[in-house]
Amino acid sequence: MDFHDSPAEAAFRTEVRDFIAREYRSDGDGDIADARGAAHAATQGGPAAMQRYQAWMKKLAAKGWVAPAWPQEYGGAGMTIMEQFVFNEEMAKARAPRPGGIGVGFAGPTIIVYGAGEQKTEHLPGILSGDAVWCQGFSEPGSGSDLASLQTSAVKDGDDYIVNGQKIWTSGAQYAQRMILLARTDPAAPKHKGISYFLLDMKSPGVSVRPLVNMAGTPMFNEVFFDNVRVPRKDLLGEENRGWYVAATTLDFERSSIGSSIAQGQQVEDLVLWVKDRRGEVQPTIRCELAERAIEAETARLLSYRVISMQNRGLVPNHEAAAVKLYAAELNQRVANTAIKLAGLYGQLEGDRNAGAGSAINRYAPNKGRFARAYLGAVASTIAGGTSEVNRNIIATRGLGLPRD
Repeated sequence: MDFHDSPAEAAFRTEVRDFIAREYRSDGDGDIADARGAAHAATQGGPAAMQRYQAWMKKLAAKGWVAPAWPQEYGGAGMTIMEQFVFNEEMAKARAPRPGGIGVGFAGPTIIVYGAGEQKTEHLPGILSGDAVWCQGFSEPGSGSDLASLQTSAVKDGDDYIVNGQKIWTSGAQYAQRMILLARTDPAAPKHKGISYFLLDMKSPGVSVRPLVNMAGTPMFNEVFFDNVRVPRKDLLGEENRGWYVAATTLDFERSSIGSSIAQGQQVEDLVLWVKDRRGEVQPTIRCELAERAIEAETARLLSYRVISMQNRGLVPNHEAAAVKLYAAELNQRVANTAIKLAGLYGQLEGDRNAGAGSAINRYAPNKGRFARAYLGAVASTIAGGTSEVNRNIIATRGLGLPRD
């Protein structure tokens, strides 16, 4: 593996780095530093962080960098795999929010492939400008891992569909203007063949959103209810009853998780600085634990390099990508555990973001309460985006060739 940039990659890296240095200004409190999309910015920092995120997206949009992987003919940056990697790496190093989320990562690419001309004209500009926030209406209370068993129905009525049902774990639904929605349009068909894909207007009468507050105290997810919601036929994406296959469409997006691995290294560096500041001379056992976390973060970065090198050679990472996700998710928890361990009992204090630095709770909450919030947030790392159990099965069967039974 060649760890050096080519001349073209080096020039692009300099361009990205200079742009970030010139245009990005952190709020200084880390509200949106690690934001992975609009939903993450909103739920982790609230409406103020959401506004800062959208302002930053507009700067990226003016540069043409909101959709790095989209083809240029649709307003994307048309970056190569390596350019996407360099872009994401530099954004992560600067702790600047990276473009992404449901709009850029899922809705837009699927509309590009399956959308009619009118649908592309209506929806793509808003995604590219950073104005439109999208959410994903796939999972249901009884349909998670077995998504094709979903029961939300869409019954044709003239030129409309009448939607009834419920979705759950819908990130950012309380801020979204649109939802990519899977609903059953043919209950008599085999479960994979009776589903259709809709571009739902979240302001439609009959749509209600109820936030779900997680253990970290943030409304990361939502329940969304549909009560006789009328969806016009123009918002059907692709063919009726072919929604499952539409949903399976993905763009050739850079998936090395380089941003996550760099963020983990930064978390360890921040923890080292905090320990030095608070404790002065660091005990050998503490130094060893911090060194172990640092080595693991570097390992995560190298695993990401393996994935990007495969993609750059035209290969499709499968069990390799599962290994990156598994390792990074469990490393998140180990880093958070180390932080809480070193902070002691005060590490349980989350602080109060609405209170001043001089408030009693913020005086005693280590690192402005970030340790406690990271610890609580890390619990979901091994569940969201594919559980550790699922990823281990992928590694075992597709990577090691082990039997399923």
